[in-house]
Amino acid sequence: MAKVKKSPWLLHYDGSSCNGCDIEVLASLTPVYDAERFGIENTGDPMQADIFLVTGGVNTQNRDVVRQLYEQMPNPKVVVAVGVCACTGGVFKDCYNILGGVDKVIPVDIYVPGCAARPQAIIDGLVKAIDLFEKRANEWETSLKGVKKGE
Repeated sequence: MAKVKKSPWLLHYDGSSCNGCDIEVLASLTPVYDAERFGIENTGDPMQADIFLVTGGVNTQNRDVVRQLYEQMPNPKVVVAVGVCACTGGVFKDCYNILGGVDKVIPVDIYVPGCAARPQAIIDGLVKAIDLFEKRANEWETSLKGVKKGE
């Protein structure tokens, strides 16, 4: 029997942003750009998500939310920071409550810069995230087989 490939599920969270990147993320999922052709499914449940896509910077109010969403996701997981605000804090980085990019609170695997990030760049980041997720899923499965065999 052939191995069935899992469709990675995407959880999108908007931190402190102007919503420009959020609009572009949504555009990426429409039929015009159709990021779903790569097998991505959008979800609102972190316990079902494989890829955590964050837009906007992290501030003192959403820091714990970002961390909690990340911790609720099952392993293996991949984090994608979309937009310069999610990557570094962007134009808001000197504001009193902005801590910086997403990597200030959780590990980030893929950075998609831009203000706002273009749908083509977002899709490129998602394709890289899918590849990384599949690699981690294979490693995770291999390690679980070793545990079951008592290795």
